[in-house]
Amino acid sequence: MHSRGTLACERSTGRFESVTPFNDIRDYVGVPRVVSLRLSPDGTRLACVVQALNPDGRSYGTSLWEVPLDDGGAPRRLTRSVRGEAGAEFTPAGDLLFGSRRPDPTVKDADEEVGALWLLPAGGGEARRIASRPGGVTGFATGGRTVVFGSDVLPGDEADEAERRKARKEAGISAILHEDYPVRYWDHDIGPGETRLFAGVLGDAEELTEVRDLTPRPGRALDDESSYAVTPDGSAVVTTWGVSLPHGERRSELVVIPAAGADEGGARRVLAGQDGHDFEGPVRISPDGRLVACVRVRHAALDQIPEVTLWIVDLDTGEGHPAGGELWPADLAWAPDSRSLLVAADHRGRRPVFRVAADGSAPQRLTPDDGAYSWLNVAPDGVVYALRGAVDAPAAPVRIAVDGTPVPLASPAPGPRTPGTLTEVTATADDGAEVRAWLVLPEGASGDAPAPMLLWIHGGPLASWNDWSWRWNPWIMAARGYAVLLPDPCLSTGYGAEMIRRGWADWGPRTHADLMSITDAALELPEVDATRIGAMGGSFGGYMANWLAGHTDRFGAIVTHASLWNLDQFAGTTDASMYWQREFGPPGSELYTRLSPHLSLEKITTPMLVVHGDKDYRVPIGEALRLWWDLRRSEVESKFLYFPDENHWILKPGNSVVWYETVFAFLERHVLGGEWKRPESLT
Repeated sequence: MHSRGTLACERSTGRFESVTPFNDIRDYVGVPRVVSLRLSPDGTRLACVVQALNPDGRSYGTSLWEVPLDDGGAPRRLTRSVRGEAGAEFTPAGDLLFGSRRPDPTVKDADEEVGALWLLPAGGGEARRIASRPGGVTGFATGGRTVVFGSDVLPGDEADEAERRKARKEAGISAILHEDYPVRYWDHDIGPGETRLFAGVLGDAEELTEVRDLTPRPGRALDDESSYAVTPDGSAVVTTWGVSLPHGERRSELVVIPAAGADEGGARRVLAGQDGHDFEGPVRISPDGRLVACVRVRHAALDQIPEVTLWIVDLDTGEGHPAGGELWPADLAWAPDSRSLLVAADHRGRRPVFRVAADGSAPQRLTPDDGAYSWLNVAPDGVVYALRGAVDAPAAPVRIAVDGTPVPLASPAPGPRTPGTLTEVTATADDGAEVRAWLVLPEGASGDAPAPMLLWIHGGPLASWNDWSWRWNPWIMAARGYAVLLPDPCLSTGYGAEMIRRGWADWGPRTHADLMSITDAALELPEVDATRIGAMGGSFGGYMANWLAGHTDRFGAIVTHASLWNLDQFAGTTDASMYWQREFGPPGSELYTRLSPHLSLEKITTPMLVVHGDKDYRVPIGEALRLWWDLRRSEVESKFLYFPDENHWILKPGNSVVWYETVFAFLERHVLGGEWKRPESLT
């Protein structure tokens, strides 16, 4: 990995600065990015986590920065270590908690591979480790003087856990005996340990004392991306809790656990639980400690779309009700008076902030712009801070004015200038529904010099093109002269329930029709060359790329990433088969046959680039292996880009370079009509 003059760097100002890096993918992967934002309880300090390329050029590291709240200030770096820091949270006293694998200078022969909980004092001084466990620390939250954190714990006596872990390692034992479902998640195995929650008291000496296990024998209850929050007085933690059901089914409840401890889970109280529903994060407790906000998801069925609702529940009585109407919440934050929440939710290709009254009355849109907001924070005086991204701008800290206007704050990682323009395209589908899309146009595209176009299909399928993406970035393609169409067809979020219902149990045919309608509309523009087009998609987008390959020959090339190919095969090997079965039915059901792309293999003539990571447990590698074999035996012109160490996403800097360079080369050959040249990164 090399460094050029355009590569973002840390200058004497203490800030990362960058110019347009899109012309060289090696420069692009080196651009730092802001990944989180947290405000201190008194509203005086704002901290963020910045991810940047490590000196070795082969991996990313993270560090904590403070963002000035006033104009004219400069961001200030707070931490620096080889292992990096993440998960910043302020305590009520203003100390900053973070997780890190950095070595503890006060402990001889400390295990640097295990994450621990650290505290950076508000008054200055060195960070100190305040909590560690043999299985590491994974996530944490605070309330009052209570700190709750998660850890992976082997079943059995807690006192000799370190010795038992060491014995397994020295004996070369990696086996896991499963007695429940699921067995793995996203890119990692579940077990042999169990995720548990621990609580401690943060004393005046900035040490964590009285640490106790809140969840003995939790089984797999806290493995499913659990979300939890601590009450403002520190007396209890509210957490999501997975429940195993017959026939491999699961549901998630919301439970309350006293921070003073629980014996064998006996003190755990179900706050919200309902058959056929999940209560999920983010979990947010109101400042007055009376109400809990979360997200309730109604399970899907063959004839029933999932219903996602902001849910408000009384912490004492457990009485709950929906709020926010059809908003699909992505992030939540309570207002200081505990009477309303700020909610970021998808809406027509954006992710605005809405103000939602806790009593369930109609939401009011706060931000009028094209931004996609996340990491909402509300100061005691009601001022809202957040990260604002957009299709044409990476996430950056902002203060939201009273009228909803975002006021940029000094960012430690300013975004690069994008090489082109962004516009919107709409079309009327064959069933009369409106379909809209973002269209990225490269600089210089015109009627005299129309640009070749790439159709990019989003994943999900319950998702939307409304934010910046570091993994699939259309501006890299614009720098190479391509126009990129980013459509929201049926099943996209932010358009109401009917948009999802249109494509439910009809993935391929209905989505295909929407994509063709919006593609036709874009190709009518004089800036776009209708004779040179390609299609790309990942995950569900990869499924649709495979579907397009078997149902149209209008594209010069198709790139299919982490894609579903044989639905019946996929259904039983993904990490969450129960979710799949709700929508498509048990194995052998009619939908597996009607909607599986592999059954149209004999119709595929378009050259295809297959991309997959071996650590992808959401769409297992078997899908790519079967697709690749089917294409080869059918003599379809194709290539297979395989990443043994990547998951559903391609995350490592070097592998990202390979991904883009291979895609460039494939499109050069089959869309632009040039010669195939093996990427230099693969030679």
